[in-house]
Amino acid sequence: MPHPPPSLEAFEILPGVRDALVRLHDAGFRLIVVTNQPDVARGTQTREVVEAMHARLMASLPLDEIRVCYHDDADRCACRKPLPGLLIEGPAVDPTRSVMVGDRWRDIEAGRAAGCATVLVDYGLTEPLPHEPDTRVSTLGEAAEWILAREARLRDADEHR
Repeated sequence: MPHPPPSLEAFEILPGVRDALVRLHDAGFRLIVVTNQPDVARGTQTREVVEAMHARLMASLPLDEIRVCYHDDADRCACRKPLPGLLIEGPAVDPTRSVMVGDRWRDIEAGRAAGCATVLVDYGLTEPLPHEPDTRVSTLGEAAEWILAREARLRDADEHR
């Protein structure tokens, strides 16, 4: 089971992430991070450290927004993935043209619940998936390729209507 970095010093952006996001951003996609941060509610992480990590992401990557759930499962909030609250709050987006990319079952379920296509970046975790994603990839770069190809197909279908 993966664990979040314990400190800003241990936080890193994986190789290839920036390039993949630049390609999606340049293609006109809004890039929104949706993240559960239950360690804040559990008292094993501070909100300040999480926000410092998010500030680093915003400064380093072409992100439009970061939406955070600081609750734990026991809080039963609507924003904690696998519920779709973080995906459907804020400015309206067309879920049929949106894609939820994640590496955990909660990401895939939240995307499905919001009506988005789903991409699992498969790091070989052993947790079960309640539903299969639309596709599985090994890297965010592969996810970007799939998303761009999907969008081209959707645009082509729109033009032929």
